[in-house]
Amino acid sequence: MLSKDLIKAVKHLEIIARRAVNDQLAGQYHSVFKGRGMDFVDVREYQPGDDIRVIDWNVSARTDTLHIKQFVEERELTVFLLVDVSGSQLFGSQNKRKQACAAELAALIAFSAIKNNDRVGLILFSDKVECFVPPKKGKKHVLRVISEILQAKSSSRGTRIQSALELLGRITRKKALVFLISDFQDDGFETRLGVVSRRHEVIPIMVIDPLEEDLPNMGIVHIENPETGKILTVDTSSVKLRKAFSLRARRNREAREKMFRRRKIDHLLIRTEDDYIGALVHYFRARTRRSK
Repeated sequence: MLSKDLIKAVKHLEIIARRAVNDQLAGQYHSVFKGRGMDFVDVREYQPGDDIRVIDWNVSARTDTLHIKQFVEERELTVFLLVDVSGSQLFGSQNKRKQACAAELAALIAFSAIKNNDRVGLILFSDKVECFVPPKKGKKHVLRVISEILQAKSSSRGTRIQSALELLGRITRKKALVFLISDFQDDGFETRLGVVSRRHEVIPIMVIDPLEEDLPNMGIVHIENPETGKILTVDTSSVKLRKAFSLRARRNREAREKMFRRRKIDHLLIRTEDDYIGALVHYFRARTRRSK
């Protein structure tokens, strides 16, 4: 039974996402993700100018006449949302937690997908898989996906991205479009990510809070690691400490981005104060230009 607050939150997110999809995102999504293959439908006799690479030699041998295979684009896609629900996702300094940001991004992608008649599946993960929703079509299904993200309460605070990637590899062999939404505060998943990205199109979306890279001067504060529970007392009035904090955070992020580029994986960076709709539209347009 969904609470009234959750129903209200889901409806609010639906209104925002559907409006954005209808006004801006649907066309951009379709232009980038047009289909992932070709389905064989029939053969016909060869005509001058046809591509000789699609000649069906078996049929041609039986009929003593050259025939070619005919294909149609496989339009329907399967879209998987892999969403991090570890302890660090509960952090937020901009009146919005990273988990809420992830839910909004997932809603925008999911409504774009169903408008394109694609199927949407969900994997929520911490340091293990917390929830799996098999891919389906339709508004009712997408609303369930959104509610699962919004009400997610993981049984563990740690992060293990590899656990979600391993499940994805087991449950689907057919090429899928995979949006991996996380702050990527994890190590040891690069090899598995490389394996998955060879079969599927993986798009990592890095969600970060500005406070995670720029520590303000707040005097002496107690900082808790949301994934380990450890508390550290620091003097944020120290310029040297703040600079070291920012440098380390940026180097960690840049290391992740370098890893994605090394694996030739297109990624997107989102800050919690960003205009997500504009960021997604810009990303889709940039991909369309590159593909042309």
